[in-house]
Amino acid sequence: MSISVHQHISTPRMKIYQIDAFASEMFTGNPAAVCPLESWLSDELMQKIAAENNLAETAFLVKKNERYEIRWFTPKIEVDLCGHATLAAAYTLMEHLQFAENEVILHSPHSGKLSVRRRGERYTLNFPADNIVSITPPVKLLESLNHIPLQCYQGKMDYMLVFQNQQQIIDLNPDFKLMGKVEARGVICTALGDDCDFVSRFFGPQSGIDEDPVTGSAHTTLIPYWAAQLKKETLTAKQLSKRGGTLYCQYLGDRVEIGGTAKTYLIGEIQTS
Repeated sequence: MSISVHQHISTPRMKIYQIDAFASEMFTGNPAAVCPLESWLSDELMQKIAAENNLAETAFLVKKNERYEIRWFTPKIEVDLCGHATLAAAYTLMEHLQFAENEVILHSPHSGKLSVRRRGERYTLNFPADNIVSITPPVKLLESLNHIPLQCYQGKMDYMLVFQNQQQIIDLNPDFKLMGKVEARGVICTALGDDCDFVSRFFGPQSGIDEDPVTGSAHTTLIPYWAAQLKKETLTAKQLSKRGGTLYCQYLGDRVEIGGTAKTYLIGEIQTS
């Protein structure tokens, strides 16, 4: 993978890792790029790199004292929180960059303290839980869908729509052009699972990705809701994209834990001159 960027930075080449997050085997889960840096690049350059990578998310990391600062970019915008790219970043540190501990502390300028713990092959994110309110769904959102949801909620970043059953989630075929006019990071669609506690799909045409394969951050919204509905704090979830992924969830009140495994797809260098 080679990117030509006509801008001087202190490091002529940067390592890049592409990781399949929430993946039990290669070519499943959600691919994310991870770029460890010695110091921050300009926002413009990081956005160009993310656009060139053309993945749902590219995570950039800078070590500051005993923790790592982290930022996430889609091909179009910087986002406040991303689960799968955070898991991919922790996996990269522990598997490829000699990070010796089994827990890494990260800090996001938009989402505060985040941590990832390794236990065996599973990596578990500890994220702040989202707060949602029940609302009447926007007309454009309803018109963009081929099934009518039972309920609609709004969280910090996304709408969450609850449907009757898993088959309706599988059958969803949104009009992305219309959905993209709804002001939000994206739209979470969810229902009870047939062979797990709950299932979901995530659509984000507003953020430059029509459907995200596995969306860790969406589970900050999903876990509190389903924990209350099912009256249990430990849940297993599946995201029903084409690539698919399994997430192991824990409700902790004001925080949630989201666990999964990861696989390395490639290791390369970005050419910056």
